[in-house]
Amino acid sequence: MKTDFVRITSTALQSFCRQVFQACGLSAGDASIAADVLVAADTRGIPSHGTARLPRYVNGLETGVVRPNAVVEVVMDTPTSLVVDAHGAMGAPVSVSAMRQIIAKAEHSGAAFGCVRDSTHFGIAGYYAMLALEADMLGIAMTNTAALGVPTFGRQVMFGTNPLAFAAPADEERAFVLDMATTVVPRGKIEVYDRLGKELPPGWAVDRYGRTAKDARSLLADMFQRVGGGILPLGGEGELFGGHKGYGLAVMVDILCAVLCGAPFGADVTDTETSAGRVSHFFGALKIAAFRDPGAFRRDMDRMLRALRESPPAEGAQRVYFAGQKEFEAEAECRRSGIPLLKQTYAQFCDIAAKYHLAPPDISSSAD
Repeated sequence: MKTDFVRITSTALQSFCRQVFQACGLSAGDASIAADVLVAADTRGIPSHGTARLPRYVNGLETGVVRPNAVVEVVMDTPTSLVVDAHGAMGAPVSVSAMRQIIAKAEHSGAAFGCVRDSTHFGIAGYYAMLALEADMLGIAMTNTAALGVPTFGRQVMFGTNPLAFAAPADEERAFVLDMATTVVPRGKIEVYDRLGKELPPGWAVDRYGRTAKDARSLLADMFQRVGGGILPLGGEGELFGGHKGYGLAVMVDILCAVLCGAPFGADVTDTETSAGRVSHFFGALKIAAFRDPGAFRRDMDRMLRALRESPPAEGAQRVYFAGQKEFEAEAECRRSGIPLLKQTYAQFCDIAAKYHLAPPDISSSAD
């Protein structure tokens, strides 16, 4: 089992990723945002979307799948809507810009929504939904992905993991932050199991024949080659546990992210072997003050979240959580002890550092 870890402070990791992105042609500002989004995933305990993806980002920039100097085009701009064509730009910076524009529109109109088409992998959806919290708003973020999910009763990939996120502020409690794939797991989790050399749990995916998939590496290859097999929709196989509901949610994300703005969707969205492909995103912001007093809303959120957190746990369980709570706690621990990364991932960083004549991030167990 490849389970040896090193720890790196978030500051050192951000600095290294920023330098790598600049060496690949991103501006200083875009490199800083892209690095922050990747490191945020690691600190929030979501390594499937963290800095372990750095080699894929680098390859995308090197091969031109991701265009560091793309000119972003505004296609539609109204008081309540925005459509942007990224023309292959780095997903994180263009998404932060779009979300901030949508928040500004919502400040005046009460609510606003927007799409970014022909973009690239943008990291964790929750990062963008949480930007709305700063403005006392509810935040929404979604993205489609390369086709990796199989429909209920199917065995060929027809839609992406299509994650969605929703964030709502509280007062004394931490914010409610739902950040989830609409498949049982995202591809990044399959990649984590591949890196760890672990067998996939039953119920995550099916192989090319529609049977339970066990080997992560062969599943990843089969999904890429489109020979059959893929990740199951949220709820799992069939309808007994609601797999058809996850299937419906995945298609809904595709409609909002892609069909709404005229972008590729479903099986038309593909990755390269070493880089994520072109995808599209959807963002929304709702101004709480357009509905009620924000202070009263946050106090009610406190009551709701506290009631959930303090509800009695099931036998054998220690705690009940609300969405986002585990991630905030993971973030606090990473600030204290550093971010845990597989030695295998760190070795990849060293290879990238050597290639671009950079120093790899220092290994440390100290906090920021």
